[in-house]
Amino acid sequence: MNTPVEKPWILGLTGGIGSGKSAAARHFIDLGVHAVDADHAARWVVEPGRPALAQIAEHFGTGVLQADGQLDRAALRKLIFEVPEERRWLEALLHPLIAQEIAAHLARAQSPYAILVSPLLIESGQYKMTQRVLVIDAPEHLQIERTLQRDQTSEQQVQAILKAQSSRQDRISHADDVVVNDRDLAWLHSEVERLHHFYLTLRGGQS
Repeated sequence: MNTPVEKPWILGLTGGIGSGKSAAARHFIDLGVHAVDADHAARWVVEPGRPALAQIAEHFGTGVLQADGQLDRAALRKLIFEVPEERRWLEALLHPLIAQEIAAHLARAQSPYAILVSPLLIESGQYKMTQRVLVIDAPEHLQIERTLQRDQTSEQQVQAILKAQSSRQDRISHADDVVVNDRDLAWLHSEVERLHHFYLTLRGGQS
C-alpha cells in the first residue's frame, strides 16, 4: 500500500515595506521550499486574454489599457484612488481570482510546506488560506532607510506606503512567528534556516 503523500501546509509570509520579507522568501526558496508571491498572482490575473482584463476594460473604458493591450496600472490606480467605490468594485472582482490563482500554484508544491508571500497577507484576508503566519518585522527607521536605498523614492512616499500597510501591531497580532530583522543578511539567513528546520517538524503548521 502506498501511503498518501501529505499535502503541504501553507505558511503565510508577510512584512511591511523594507522589512526584508523578500530576502527571507528568497532564502526559503533556496532551501527548497515552494513559494508563491501574491503580487505575481495579482499580475497574472489581469494579463491580456484573461477574463478579468476584459471586465476591467468594459467597466472603466479602454483608457485603462495600453496600446499593446496590457493593463495600464498607473491609469487604473489613479481612477480607483479617487473613487473608493471603484476600488471596492475592482477588489471584489480581483480578490477571488487572485485567491484561486494562489491556490492553484500552492497546490503544485512538492515541499513539506509551501509559502504564500504577500505584503497584504493580513489586510486582504489571504492569511485565512494559511495554517501559520511568519512576520518579518523591522523598526520603522530601518524600513525607511532600506526602502530609500532600494527604490530611489522620497521619504514622504515611504511614509505614505507605511500608512497604507497594516500597522506593525496588527500584523504581529496575527503572527505565529516574528523575526525582527534589524541586523545583516547573514543573520536573517540563519534565522530563516532555524525556522525552516522547525517547520519541517510541524504537522499541518502547528506544533
